[in-house]
Amino acid sequence: MTTPDLSPGFLHATRTSYDAMAPAYVDFARGELAAKPLERALLSTFAELVATGGGGLPVADVGCGTGRVTEHLHGLGRGLDVFGIDLSPQMVAVARQEHPGLRFEEGSMLALDLPDASLGGLLAWYSTIHVPDEELPRAFAEFHRVLAPGGYVQLGFQVGDEPLRLTEAWGLDVSLVFHRRQPERIAELLRDAGLEVVSRVWRERETDGPFPERAPQGFVLARRPVVSGGCEDGDISATD
Repeated sequence: MTTPDLSPGFLHATRTSYDAMAPAYVDFARGELAAKPLERALLSTFAELVATGGGGLPVADVGCGTGRVTEHLHGLGRGLDVFGIDLSPQMVAVARQEHPGLRFEEGSMLALDLPDASLGGLLAWYSTIHVPDEELPRAFAEFHRVLAPGGYVQLGFQVGDEPLRLTEAWGLDVSLVFHRRQPERIAELLRDAGLEVVSRVWRERETDGPFPERAPQGFVLARRPVVSGGCEDGDISATD
């Protein structure tokens, strides 16, 4: 992987913030999936769909952070070749230390250093939340580009209409914007990028337990259409 281009200002702020938070974040997030059965079920469904329809191609966990979800997918027993990509080199370093048997690379979802149609699946688990509205179509276009026909993309994100701005975490100065979006809007942008929406799931926020949330959670599953007759399924022919 090449070092990502950080020309958009939000990329630099996001990388710097997660670099600073990496040591504390790994301890904070440890065990989170064990406390969230719905999320585990959604990830299991994604893994099964990719295993049966992804043509044996690799799966990228884009915005993998400490690699905990990358490891979870790998451990589901579906035979997936899973690897992680993250903007923050310190998060990548933590992921490599925590999960030495898996591959983690530095990179940006706005310009993935991957060949066209090279993935059977792509996971963006609470990683598009830091991408501004005007850059989200660019990210989804990249998802479409790197997915092989029939490949799946699973998104997790926070639901809402107003962003959350964070300037402090664990006593550290950070500069993060958490963009909350409606599932319908995410689905619309995925369709605009040429992807078929398979399912949308909404979960109300959990206020109890070890991982309380500030907003409801949304999950959208989509697929790159399978090529048929020289075009992708869902394309409209010129004679329609």
